[in-house]
Amino acid sequence: MTLQQILTEKIQKAVQDLFDVTLDKVEFQATRREFEGDITVVIFPLLKLVKSNPVELGNKIGEYLVQNVTEVERFNVVSGFLNIVISDAYYLNFFNEIKNQENFGFVAPKAGDKAVMVEYSSPNTNKPLHLGHIRNNLLGYSVAEILKASGKKVYKTQIINDRGIHICKSMLAWQKFGNGETPATSGLKGDKLVGKYYVEFDKAYKTEINNLIAQGKTEDEAKKQAPMILEAQEMLRQWEAGNEEVVALWKTMNQWVYDGFGETYKNLGVDFDSYYYESNTYLLGKEVVQFGLEKGIFEKDPDGSVWIDLTAEGLDRKIVLRSDGTAVYMTQDIGTAIQRVKDNPDVGGMVYTVGNEQDYHFKVLFLILKKLGFDWAEDLYHLSYGMVELPSGKMKSREGTVVDADDLMEEMTTTAQSISEELGKLDGYSDAEKAELYKVIGLGALKYFMLKVDPKKNMMFNPEESVDFAGNTGPFIQYTYARIQSILRKADFDLNKNITIEFHEKEKELLKQVELFPSVIQDAAKNHSPALIANYTYDLVKEYNSFYQSVSILGEEDENKKIFRVQLSKKVGEVIKSAFGLLGINVPERM
Repeated sequence: MTLQQILTEKIQKAVQDLFDVTLDKVEFQATRREFEGDITVVIFPLLKLVKSNPVELGNKIGEYLVQNVTEVERFNVVSGFLNIVISDAYYLNFFNEIKNQENFGFVAPKAGDKAVMVEYSSPNTNKPLHLGHIRNNLLGYSVAEILKASGKKVYKTQIINDRGIHICKSMLAWQKFGNGETPATSGLKGDKLVGKYYVEFDKAYKTEINNLIAQGKTEDEAKKQAPMILEAQEMLRQWEAGNEEVVALWKTMNQWVYDGFGETYKNLGVDFDSYYYESNTYLLGKEVVQFGLEKGIFEKDPDGSVWIDLTAEGLDRKIVLRSDGTAVYMTQDIGTAIQRVKDNPDVGGMVYTVGNEQDYHFKVLFLILKKLGFDWAEDLYHLSYGMVELPSGKMKSREGTVVDADDLMEEMTTTAQSISEELGKLDGYSDAEKAELYKVIGLGALKYFMLKVDPKKNMMFNPEESVDFAGNTGPFIQYTYARIQSILRKADFDLNKNITIEFHEKEKELLKQVELFPSVIQDAAKNHSPALIANYTYDLVKEYNSFYQSVSILGEEDENKKIFRVQLSKKVGEVIKSAFGLLGINVPERM
């Protein structure tokens, strides 16, 4: 049992015994630095149940705890806050229990529990992955790892948007301007080559629009009548009709993109258990729409298009099938969700990692699936995240002004190299070791900077700031881990024995921080927020560095204190490594 669990039980008993009142929940917070205490109980919520003033109520509960709970030594009450001092013996017993525990804080899934499927990345096959995809991939991968650590069975997946008008735009431009160019002949990664023709389409389309406007058309008319867009729309119809030539080109160009994506995912350090393709799931979506029509869930307009009316739920009418019978995004998302549960009957919920511009889409999707009668639709969650911007401003894929994911990772590695060389601490490293270290630091900086921000918030990504070796950054935390490994390499004594000592205040503060790790994992899973893990790790590292500056470790003359401090350092290192693992970040043994 955690300290909070022990205290919750005892405080509930105290309130029952003292006031004959049943207390459902106890609210805790960290004790403020200026007051004595290891954990604080917030008294104010209890005043709704017990007629008293907060100081009197806090004193009565505090006295009860001192008399009845061995872990509680003393207390003080400040306004409506009960600050509790926990005995050293509790923390010593806790440490001896966990010091050799592998995967401390992690919970194994229970047999028979429903699984959670986490979707992330889910790119279009008409352009390479960019900075926005990086945030998406890092969030989705990390949330999957955190859910797994919290005790869930997890499947990682993505839906590849491999069909539709946007794909046809790249295909058409390649046909018109490509001269048979391939990744092999151009030297370009396949996803970059296809993305190049998506930009080419946009350029040609804009020229045609301007020409039509010059001939007297309105802008809206010009956009609809431009030959490029009409040809792309015709190509989409031919694809859906199974035209052999169109389908063959589609397969070829998509494979170029998949090969390119695979390389990017490997370099970024993310993986997937399964892949779904819109080209496979949209037909199931169309079947479900037909079923919904028969059941009266959907309605057909005079032009043949199919809609769902959600005005009674505070939304609007949403199209699920166009008048020409072609599918929209909603159609394929309905089909994909149903297919996933067919393929994995143990799935009881899904997490969709998609930017906040799609908030409305997912409200509608989840509501449609509920109306269709799927019980698992109650456990669908949209991990809605904010946009990423650079100091230079917003990105636009059509105009080719995006920050390419591969280029950014390379830039991060180069930045890490230049800063590491300036610090000059790499004597004795081979060139291969240096190259690997630069990559670990550069990617760690990128991932940590992205994940320390609450997912819901928009963020500004500054590459140089992220690779700073001081402050709330990945490299600062990696450096502390490497410092701990250096201590362990020098320790030439048995680290397994149980030690009994009186704590230095810094040792106790550090143990308190370590003890929080299991509850932080649970909170991060509940809130789908890697930021909670990231910022916890930073707090742990700050506490460790304060401990490191305040006490002697290997130079300590008292043998028991020395062994304990190295044991404590080792455990802190393990927690850093575990926490960073949940963020998809590697830690170097030396730096």
